Amino acid sequence: MFDNYATSELRLMVSKDEKILWQGSPNKRCYILEGIFNPLLPIALIWFLVDFFVLADSISQTQSNNIIHYVIPVIFMLFHMMPVWIYIGGIIFVIRRYKHTEYIITDKGVYYSGGLFSYTCNMKPFTELARVNIHRGIIDQFLGVGDVILTSNNIADMRKSGVRINDRPISIGITLESIEEYRKVFDIIKKLQEDIYTDTMYPNALRPENNYGYRTKYTGLN
Repeated sequence: MFDNYATSELRLMVSKDEKILWQGSPNKRCYILEGIFNPLLPIALIWFLVDFFVLADSISQTQSNNIIHYVIPVIFMLFHMMPVWIYIGGIIFVIRRYKHTEYIITDKGVYYSGGLFSYTCNMKPFTELARVNIHRGIIDQFLGVGDVILTSNNIADMRKSGVRINDRPISIGITLESIEEYRKVFDIIKKLQEDIYTDTMYPNALRPENNYGYRTKYTGLN
């Protein structure tokens, strides 16, 4: 089932005693389209059109035969179109980041990799997860994919991430972006987070050998 990922670095992080329940990566079309249709697109498009027509008009009105009079406006416009180059660079970075992005869910936690120039692998145990949500943007809905968002209120995780901690809690999140089996992934993580968190509440002497899930009936309001 997971033969395509047999040599991935993220796969090598998984312990031998862990069971892989799901493994995948973002939908390539959705990941790249979301990088193209970002808030900078209209700004970059308008900026490019204005600079293009200004440059064309400037060159058409130049009467000199000296090539320098043509080169200088072109060089100026190339620098002036910096927002356009930033937008194009962002798309290139998205494509590169896609190659480093991978997700693995085991019976102990969520593994995820990413990075632009460097390659980073991380693991989040289910005991540190506070909430699991699904988000679907316009492109997600069009392509039939979705994002699974995991949030954590773990203090150690906040300090490690460089987040300043005040009296109020701050949530640290992980997003499994643009995945096709988003509902299946959501169900797996939600059940494991609930069952394993409940299981850890038992003292060691009372912890059962097998975890059959959370089956307690709440009667506090009866």
